[in-house]
Parts: sequence; structure tokens; C-alpha cells
Amino acid sequence: MTWPVPQVGQIIRYAYLWKREAEAGLEEGRKDRPAVIVVAQRREGDDIRVVVAPITHTPPTDPGDALEVPHATCRRVGLDGERQWIVVSELNSFLWPGPDLRPLAGQGTASVIMGLLPAKLSAMLNERLQARIVQRRIAITARGE
Repeated sequence: MTWPVPQVGQIIRYAYLWKREAEAGLEEGRKDRPAVIVVAQRREGDDIRVVVAPITHTPPTDPGDALEVPHATCRRVGLDGERQWIVVSELNSFLWPGPDLRPLAGQGTASVIMGLLPAKLSAMLNERLQARIVQRRIAITARGE
């Protein structure tokens, strides 16, 4: 089975594990959701470390915790018509391809990629993440380790 090569800015189908779920002892997310690849780094051999930020319908209580996805981007990548936010306060990391990727039934591994963030939105996301890292206000849950 051949998986697509992950790239920063791609939106993927993924079983995201929230920090609170991991702290409760869960090893798999309760819900499959779209997530944005924010890091895709080749390691020794063929390993690629990927870090993803979840996309959710839930508005953030702190506006600095998330970045709203424009409606046009949601429509272009196949998200529903409701408002969506990319969360920047917590992330998942895993080796690509991980068992939590969710291709569409009968459509092969390439269907795990829903689309790509526009460059401007990707840059805004990177700025928010960098600020969180500097402030040490980000949680990363390692998956499948």
C-alpha cells in the first residue's frame, strides 16, 4: 500500500486524540476529524515525523487558541458549511503513515488528503503556532510511540 508523501499545509482525514482524551487513558480519538499538517520532517531512513493541528466546529474560548478557516477554503476541501477553526493550543505527532489516518472507504490511501490550505492561511497558522511555542502554551500528544 502506497501512501502519499505528507506536506505542510495539507488537510488530512485523521482520528485526532485530544490531550484530555489521552490524559483519560484513551489511545485513539473518539471522532475522526480533519487536521492540518504543520510539520512533516524526514528522519533517519524513510521515517517522516508529522505534527497535525485539529480542525473543529467548536469556537475557541480564547481567540488566540485557534484560527478560523474561511468558508471558501472549507468548501474547496470538502468540509461542511458550518464555521471551522484550526486549534493551535494542542497538536498530535506521529510517524507517517500512522494507524489513525482515515482514507475514504474504497478510494485508496490518497483519499486521506482532503486538500491544501491557501498559502496566506498557512502562513497565519505558522505565526500563531510559533507564538504559542515561544510562550510555551502548546501541548503535543505523541501517537503510536
